[in-house]
Amino acid sequence: MRGTSQQALTDAEDRFEPVLTAAGADAATLGDQLFAVVDLLDGNASLRRALTDPGATGEAKARLIGDVLTGRTDGRVVDLVAGMVRARWAGERDLPDALELLGTDAVLAAAQAAGELERVEDELFRVDRLLAANREVRQALGDRTADVARRTALVRDLLGTKATATTLTLVTRAVAAPRGRSLTAAVLDLGRVAAARRRRLVAQVTAAVALTQAQRDRVAQLLERRYGRPVQLNVFVDPTTLGGLRIQVDADVIDATVRARLDDARRRLAG
Repeated sequence: MRGTSQQALTDAEDRFEPVLTAAGADAATLGDQLFAVVDLLDGNASLRRALTDPGATGEAKARLIGDVLTGRTDGRVVDLVAGMVRARWAGERDLPDALELLGTDAVLAAAQAAGELERVEDELFRVDRLLAANREVRQALGDRTADVARRTALVRDLLGTKATATTLTLVTRAVAAPRGRSLTAAVLDLGRVAAARRRRLVAQVTAAVALTQAQRDRVAQLLERRYGRPVQLNVFVDPTTLGGLRIQVDADVIDATVRARLDDARRRLAG
């Protein structure tokens, strides 16, 4: 999301954060209602276009969404969406995408209020690893030709009582409404939003063997100095790296594995 849409989203986040803080555990309800608004806009192209029409006044668009939502939706959500439609959006799809992000953040804010956010982050990472390691599960959950109810039931079967209600809600939502992303990408995005909720970056660290706690602390300290923010490490083991570390933070990749060095040496020798 870029330009005017990114600015509109940032402004909405700033306005909504005090609401989420005050809502505490009730923020999950606000998140669910935001998801319902997203579904409404996804299923009603004429409404979506009307709410993002640059030729219409902000007040007219705010009145329109107020008429649609008032009495059916929490007033805090109505106020948020009314404020968002007053802004300019670069594309009509950007508005529901932004609302989806805010809904996710609201659900995570409820987990934070309950002291479960760190656990949710860990569970989302484990779901990501499950998808990466199991092609059949990945295909079954990501098959958009299959019945949505069947796919979301599979999520419940896979996670069941092993995951928090927050993780179950978010992964089920990612399966039902991936918004043009692969399921793997959607789950990674959830992890990033959870990390941002704790004001942390997520670093995906690959090593040949498990890292000691001292090594994890050292890597975290180095990355925090580099990025100027706390960093959440997600570490997984890949013996084929042979040694060293591969670290990815968003689009930044630091590949200092032995395998990467050997590959580079082979390329140099080949010419």
